[in-house]
Amino acid sequence: MYPDDLTYTTEHEWLRQPGEHDGSVRVGITHYAQDQLGDIVYVSLPELGDTVEAGSTCGELESTKSVSDVYAPVSGEIVARNEALDATPELVNNDPYGGGWLFEVVPSDPSQLEGLLDAAAYEESLGG
Repeated sequence: MYPDDLTYTTEHEWLRQPGEHDGSVRVGITHYAQDQLGDIVYVSLPELGDTVEAGSTCGELESTKSVSDVYAPVSGEIVARNEALDATPELVNNDPYGGGWLFEVVPSDPSQLEGLLDAAAYEESLGG
């Protein structure tokens, strides 16, 4: 349910290292998060070139139940965004660890990645 090759945040996001772009990490939301949100109908993501701060809001996921903020897991520059979500936001529900990824960021300080949770610690944080 929570792939071992990813790292996780307490805000229910995952990071894949490395991302597709030089020095980047790919970010998405976990199966738990998409399940809690319900059917996602709209995704708002940061723009290419935006600088984000760790812990700050950088996007939104709108579902049939509610609107949820997307938080930057690390500070850095946005170098990719999943444009496919504009037309098919349900990818976040159907394939949260693959085609439903959100964006890629190049961390301004790679040591920020050291405090993230592994799959077992993330699952434990859910009470599992």
